[in-house]
Amino acid sequence: MAKAKILVVDDEDLIRWSFEKELSKLKYEVLTAESGEEAINKFKENPPDLVLLDVKLPGMDGLETLKEIHKLKGDTLAIMMTAAATVENAVKAMKMRSVVDYLCKPVDFEELKVVVENALEIYELRKEVKSLRDEKRKPYSFENIIANSEKMKQVFDTVSRVIQSKAGIILVQGESGTGKDLIAKTIHYRSERCDNPFMEINCAALPETLLESELFGYEKGAFTDAKFLKKGLFELADEGTVFLDEIGDMKPSLQAKLLKVIENRYFKRVGGANDIEVDIKIIAATNKDLKKLVESGEFRADLYYRLNVISIYIPPLRERREDIYPLIKHFLGEFNKNFKKNVKDISPDAKEILLNYNWPGNVRELKNVIERAIILSFEDIFDQSHLPMELLQDYKKEEEKIIDITLPPDGIDIDKIEEELVRQALSLAQGNQTVASRLLNLTRDSFRRRLKKYDLL
Repeated sequence: MAKAKILVVDDEDLIRWSFEKELSKLKYEVLTAESGEEAINKFKENPPDLVLLDVKLPGMDGLETLKEIHKLKGDTLAIMMTAAATVENAVKAMKMRSVVDYLCKPVDFEELKVVVENALEIYELRKEVKSLRDEKRKPYSFENIIANSEKMKQVFDTVSRVIQSKAGIILVQGESGTGKDLIAKTIHYRSERCDNPFMEINCAALPETLLESELFGYEKGAFTDAKFLKKGLFELADEGTVFLDEIGDMKPSLQAKLLKVIENRYFKRVGGANDIEVDIKIIAATNKDLKKLVESGEFRADLYYRLNVISIYIPPLRERREDIYPLIKHFLGEFNKNFKKNVKDISPDAKEILLNYNWPGNVRELKNVIERAIILSFEDIFDQSHLPMELLQDYKKEEEKIIDITLPPDGIDIDKIEEELVRQALSLAQGNQTVASRLLNLTRDSFRRRLKKYDLL
């Protein structure tokens, strides 16, 4: 293991010399600087793991020096040193997250040893926590999300802009299974709030009173079973994100309370009298048409307009078939690893079915189908025999939709009929090739080949 590196910053020669001598005995690599300016230059050349920093320095003082060091490396830890007369300044410095302790001069070297060891333990623990957080964030990087279709590329472009904008209220819409939760987590874990809590709740899964308690918390004695104080999700997520899934199922009375939180940034616990201020990003998601719910009186218009300032719509899988095969390959990799299998691909017949199936359950349904196929398959390629019977039956029904055409006695030019159908599909789709290909139950690539064949590009 590499030796820990410590930078000692003090304007007294004797302190720098004695600290270097004592810390070197403990097998630390020691650097010294007599001023804030010199400390910053040495930090740039050779960043240490820990800084021992005098509060009072000539020119740039210790706190100013530490602020400049943080601009270079924000997670640097520091121990402040101070004479008894300036302890107040050291205590003030302790409010900075990076300052883990302080030492009073003259320094006892046994105390120095303990304080430095503790600080370096904190440094290692924070490194581990950061590594775990980075690992947790990995699935939510754009590189790990499948988006070959233009529609999903547009979604990610919007998500990227939302992250940069630091918007506080976001509405994510789309059918069940399209990945609304994935978008919400991506926004959180790629934003400046990534190290703070991400709290999620399904508004459709709980009755109104229980949902209110979960969101707002409650005071001890607020109701019969409230035997102790409970913090709600809004409070627990302070400086982080709250994800309200299926917000279209929230009752109007609770919608009014949510609107107050959004507008005022404070709330009261159930049974409480005091306002609790919070700094939270709210991401709401729904598979319902909120505009229609507003028209029917089931959803508050004022809340809808407040949520709908920034809206992200995730298209269903049937409208972005270009993503199906890349998703299949992605899930093959994931489930091969989980189940210690080596299924490399799918057979042409299974591929044809999966590419043309309508996927009412969207990406979630596709993921479940691939998981099932991997579990059942013992070959390196799975075929349609590994697909669920209900999926095959639904696909067969679509396939059996036959147009009643009588063949003339003198025959027919099939190419002319195909060309006319392609033209009609383009006309109905107003030139949109993706929509036109769906009308003919073709993949977009197959449709484009026909466009080239009939000089319609």
